[in-house]
Amino acid sequence: MIDAYGRNVTYLRLSVTELCNLRCRYCMPEEGVPKRSHFDLLTEDEMILAVRAAAAIGVNKVRITGGEPLTKPNILSICRRVAQVEGIVDTAITTNAVMLPALATPLREAGIRRVNISLDTLNPEKYAFITRRGNLHDAWKGIRAALDAGFDKVKINVVLIGGFNDDEIPALAALTQQEPVDVRFIELMPMPGDTLLGEDAYIPASRVLSALPEAVPAGGHDGVAQLYRLPGAKGCIGLISPLSNHFCGECNRLRLTADGHVKPCLHSGDEISIKGLDYEGMVAALRRAVGMKPREHETLSATQRSHAERTMNQIGG
Repeated sequence: MIDAYGRNVTYLRLSVTELCNLRCRYCMPEEGVPKRSHFDLLTEDEMILAVRAAAAIGVNKVRITGGEPLTKPNILSICRRVAQVEGIVDTAITTNAVMLPALATPLREAGIRRVNISLDTLNPEKYAFITRRGNLHDAWKGIRAALDAGFDKVKINVVLIGGFNDDEIPALAALTQQEPVDVRFIELMPMPGDTLLGEDAYIPASRVLSALPEAVPAGGHDGVAQLYRLPGAKGCIGLISPLSNHFCGECNRLRLTADGHVKPCLHSGDEISIKGLDYEGMVAALRRAVGMKPREHETLSATQRSHAERTMNQIGG
């Protein structure tokens, strides 16, 4: 479906839970979030109905997110049913990898084609700090399980944080030379509820290229990521720059929160509830959401925060 600015909306990010087994400082509060009543959240059947409705207006790619989607007890059923929806040709999931050792192969068998893994540092102490409770060894076991499971693509997502991991750019980028993975550096976004960090944390993705003078353009884009490659690398380096060089003109996505609200733009407070609607009602609501997509979001910076009105774990990372 084409929006008011000529963008073809083909991508749905489906959040299946607000809960997570980690507490990343830029994503959710240290105490976590209250566990909500099942009546307040989309049921599995409602999620699948929403995906069917999205496919009816032209969506062909679904990424399953959270919170941490692998904490959802019925995650394999959700993934399997999403992959089977007519018109959906690409199914992916974003995870912190901690639960992947047991679930990577079942996810691949359920129809998940690609997996993105959040990993902001290679230092065990810094990993424990940024996640508040995580163990880097567990994440590495999950990454290895993802590589062994045979997904079409494994990507490592690194939130770029000045004074925290900018000194690790070469080491993180070198993962693309060691393993068949892409490493994507994502500018830190000033979201509601983050508890990190001063203004120095917000650095541009161009800092990556300054640290990697040997990187060369790989040609084209991968979604919103500008691609580069190191000599002899098995994968690419991606730069995602929502602050320094936003990509709103290419945005082709809608987000559906775990409590059933469609967000036409990540950084807007505008939402449309679809919980409790039938198929035709969901189709109509999704069409309205596409019509509400703004030309671009407001300027974001260390002092100009997102208007999202929710933390990332409540929206879907």
